[in-house]
Amino acid sequence: MSDNPTSIPVLDLSTARNADGTFNSEFIEKLREATHKIGFFQLVGYGAGEERVKDLFDVTKRFFDLPLEDRLELDNRKSPHFRGYTRLGTELTQGRPDAREQVDFGPEREPVADYPADQPYWLVQGPNLFPDTVLPELRQTSMEWAELMTWVGAELLSAISVSLELPEDHFTEPFEGTPAWMAKLIHYVGGVVKEAGTQGVGSHADYGFVTLLLQDEVGGLEVKPHESDEWLPVEPIPGALVVNLGEMLEVATQGYLSATIHRVQAPPAGVDRYAIPFFWSPRLDSVIDPVQLPPALAAQSRGISDDPQNPMLASYGANVLKGWLRAHPQVAAIHHPELVAAKK
Repeated sequence: MSDNPTSIPVLDLSTARNADGTFNSEFIEKLREATHKIGFFQLVGYGAGEERVKDLFDVTKRFFDLPLEDRLELDNRKSPHFRGYTRLGTELTQGRPDAREQVDFGPEREPVADYPADQPYWLVQGPNLFPDTVLPELRQTSMEWAELMTWVGAELLSAISVSLELPEDHFTEPFEGTPAWMAKLIHYVGGVVKEAGTQGVGSHADYGFVTLLLQDEVGGLEVKPHESDEWLPVEPIPGALVVNLGEMLEVATQGYLSATIHRVQAPPAGVDRYAIPFFWSPRLDSVIDPVQLPPALAAQSRGISDDPQNPMLASYGANVLKGWLRAHPQVAAIHHPELVAAKK
């Protein structure tokens, strides 16, 4: 791979391990190149057949075809945990509306009733909102997909550890017990949200460790590789996962691995785009310490690409809560006005 990549590499997870269970050195080398030089790659061979992908997209489209009143039964303004249905144009990125509607879901857990005042991130834990009356299969299909993505995320994180010349279980502990993964079912609509313009999702980096995105054939995802002024399109590959790294890995490696900036261009008017991202993330109370990289890798660390307006935090819970409050100001104002006031 050149220092200025012109395409997104493709890796095959079915080749990741040798017959004896150790990681294949060729796969690890490709992974190291992809995660260090661009921070994005596409993944095939991860265990989901064509029919399973088709079924997931089908039930997702069926949800967004429901009458608005049925979708609003899941209105995320009802959820203090930022779960449920986000109406078209009401999620913000960089303070501007996105041309999308979506369903946010995560692990099905009881809310945390009492938590220390300095740990408000526990409020993001809670029950999901699914259309169990009118489309009960959405819950089962979505949660089964999340189960597969949990395995893929953990396997990739083990491989990333090995690529950093660390033990493959180096990052395991923060995920033990109650990993706080997140997922979305997203419908992009072009030409409807005037304030969005061409913004499907504005430029941003992800909060957690590893993002696994299933996208349809429409396209629109673009990434901005390190030290580049050019946006690079991620061309759809049927059934492939688009993989990128989150801020936790940038913090942990002091920038050897980076949370690469990316965005989504809204589809043309009259065109629908569907995407299903899964964010493999640790426990809310996990704090990620810097790793000790071998000298050859440490010498290539870029430092943290911090934005003073959006600082990266070593506490995963604090990092993700910061993101939710920014992205969903209506939910924040309804359920957490004290946190909104504290930000000002």
